[in-house]
Amino acid sequence: MPNAIASIALMGWPLVTLALFLRLRPGMALVASLLAGYLLLPPLPAEFDPPMLPSLNKETIPSLSVLVIALALRRVGPRELLPRHPLMLGALAVFLISPVMTVMTNTDPLRFGIMELPALRLVEVPGIVIRQALLVGPFLLARALLRREEDHRMLLWALVTGGLAYTLPILLEVRLSPQLNTWIYGYFQHSFSQMMRGDGFRPIVFLYHGLWVAFFVAMAVLAAIGLAREGKGPRAVWNWGVAGLLGIVLLLCKSLAAIIYTAVLAPVLALTPRRIQLLAAAGMAALSLGYPLLKGADLVPQEQLLEWAGSVSADRAQSLGFRFDNEDVLLERAWERPVFGWGIWGRNLLYDRDSGRTTTVTDGRWLIVIGVFGWAGYLAEFGLLAFPVLALWFGSGRAPPGPATVTLAVILGMNLVDLLPNATLTPLTFLAAGAVLGMVETMAAVGRRHRPVPEPIRTIL
Repeated sequence: MPNAIASIALMGWPLVTLALFLRLRPGMALVASLLAGYLLLPPLPAEFDPPMLPSLNKETIPSLSVLVIALALRRVGPRELLPRHPLMLGALAVFLISPVMTVMTNTDPLRFGIMELPALRLVEVPGIVIRQALLVGPFLLARALLRREEDHRMLLWALVTGGLAYTLPILLEVRLSPQLNTWIYGYFQHSFSQMMRGDGFRPIVFLYHGLWVAFFVAMAVLAAIGLAREGKGPRAVWNWGVAGLLGIVLLLCKSLAAIIYTAVLAPVLALTPRRIQLLAAAGMAALSLGYPLLKGADLVPQEQLLEWAGSVSADRAQSLGFRFDNEDVLLERAWERPVFGWGIWGRNLLYDRDSGRTTTVTDGRWLIVIGVFGWAGYLAEFGLLAFPVLALWFGSGRAPPGPATVTLAVILGMNLVDLLPNATLTPLTFLAAGAVLGMVETMAAVGRRHRPVPEPIRTIL
């Protein structure tokens, strides 16, 4: 069970956020609070669970803190939080309101033999809607406070700094086994057996799983490469060295997916023009939006992927096959209530009628959202995350945006792809999406100001 240190860390984080906003520029304070909270605060099951409200934990406390403090200190106004693009406004409205329809369309209890799941009640609406608002809070703040190229460069530096700060804890856990969360917060946050890989260990530090640690290091590697290519002289040499060091740390994290993402995208960021990088980011965003349709139409090359996984190891092939089987079963169940989903309390899963135990596992974020909130919730959430990248590519026109913005878009695209096999949705995901959307709106405003005004037609009499 979490100890007193875990409770103090969670309760004291609003004070840390307040101090950051009083001492730093708003955009920098936003990044520092969310990034440090993500890396340092105790993960679930450490939380406070007030009645009729969402649980206050590692994700919701930093988001609530930055939102309330930024508004209270007038670092941003309420009107500045709303996106300008009508499609984004619509996605935001659906993201916040569709859970109400999910509750209203799931007022029936579900029975699986001895297992019974409760009906949803209107009293649960405030908690679900508030949680959605806290989830999207970093997106709205980043859109308002991280709109410029220099803001995106600062965000990349923050990712690199976070990766370097995590290097020592990672190396410690690789050598001694994952113990830091137990030593400091009094509990281990996951299954210890899943942190064992081969003859060694996968680090977990203060995150939810070793996959999350590896993916964060992959983000830091790509950020360092983007900064290195942009830099000159000794600074560029230093950044390339940092990227190499973080690459070694990534290998020690022993996560094949994160290693593959980095092996593919690192040369793209290091060698190709920005237009190609932006096209790669847009392709990944489009894949994340279209994957459920491809899956439903049997267009995902599952057999080829399983053969490739089998060439790596039999365990990886078995794990991938298990994921595909669960996707097929749960996607079929999601189609029974396709618009607004099955709701919370595990109603989107299937259960053994004799034992009452679940027979399905949801790994990918896309599958969780479709099952819980239906296609309305899926298109709203993934639309908020993917549209900024697609709009950045579509609106780049003759001149693509700056290198820091393009690097950030590639990192966001990688995260969107990883949401298909995993649930690595974090405040950093929404932070990056909001920052990219801010740049899209800035580019659109500049384009309107420089659009030539047609001369009036003169009629000669």
